Amino acid sequence: MKLNKTFLAVAAALPLFSFAANADTVTAADLKERVFGSLFGEYYMPDTKKTESPDWNYMEKDWGYGVELGYYLTEQWAIRAEYARMEMQSKLDGSDVNGNRYGLDVMYHLPQLSSVYLVGGLKRFDAAQNTTAFNVGLGYKHFFNQNFALYAEANRYQGIDESYGDAGIKLGMTYAFGTPAAKAAPTPAPAPAAPVQAAVVDSDGDGVPDSADKCANTPANHKVDATGCTIFEEKMAAVGDVDIEVRFAFDSATIPANKISDVEGLGAFMQRFPESTVVIEGHASNIGNPTYNMRLSERRANSVADILKNKFNIAPSRIKSVGYGVTRPRVEGNTSAAHAANQRIEAKVTATIKEPVLR
Repeated sequence: MKLNKTFLAVAAALPLFSFAANADTVTAADLKERVFGSLFGEYYMPDTKKTESPDWNYMEKDWGYGVELGYYLTEQWAIRAEYARMEMQSKLDGSDVNGNRYGLDVMYHLPQLSSVYLVGGLKRFDAAQNTTAFNVGLGYKHFFNQNFALYAEANRYQGIDESYGDAGIKLGMTYAFGTPAAKAAPTPAPAPAAPVQAAVVDSDGDGVPDSADKCANTPANHKVDATGCTIFEEKMAAVGDVDIEVRFAFDSATIPANKISDVEGLGAFMQRFPESTVVIEGHASNIGNPTYNMRLSERRANSVADILKNKFNIAPSRIKSVGYGVTRPRVEGNTSAAHAANQRIEAKVTATIKEPVLR
């Protein structure tokens, strides 16, 4: 029950602490070495032990008031003396259980949130009984100008010579005497020296100084980037489906001697454009076993791929060979002309060409 009362006291005061999100007009440095005085009202909540014991005259929750006088020692630390009048009543018969509270406190203001502070101290009570207690608490103080502030504070009072745990919530106003110490004006920074303009040299006339030019002697009609290098645009070379007119003898995967130049032309093209790729498609005439013709078409495609790889050093990753057998005839029918036309390979080439952007 003691802990519950302390929790209720703090919870009731927390909405007031939400003002901490608003920056005060007074900083911790403004309050250093200044005297302050406070007037407050307090809602005091005795321990259940007191409200149910004749030794404490069945003391009930009630209001009180008081004054404080303190001094800010540093930007974080302060001390204060407190007097509070406790206007308590008996829960049993409503008779007065009035008393006084005297004490000293030490206050610590949080460095990053100086409006919020922790408080702890020693108190003497003479309500119903004369007892001594220590207190710990949390408070928030909001200044509206250099002197005037409102504050809220929640405390727990733990008996020393008697076992009890009371709680209290203060709401009050504070006045800080005097004015903040004058702050020294910051020394103005020296005026920057005027920069010395160095002569700009552009040897190749591309508009980029030699000091930033990474590509010297670019052609005069080329557009350049910030480093003086030619700007290129990439275009797809529309080579498309290329029939290099390589036709094979019946049941053969050997490239005829008079068609070797067509394959070499394809190899030379791929050497010139190193980003190009090719798909070589092999075909066969519709004579004989379809499975055999499928393998024959693959051998025909591979015979072209081997020349590209072995003679022109084209990377295998740029070449794909595939056989279609009799499934994709160029000429339909079962004539000798149709068979001759279908005994072939085709090449599908794609290339990315970089061309300079001209001025």
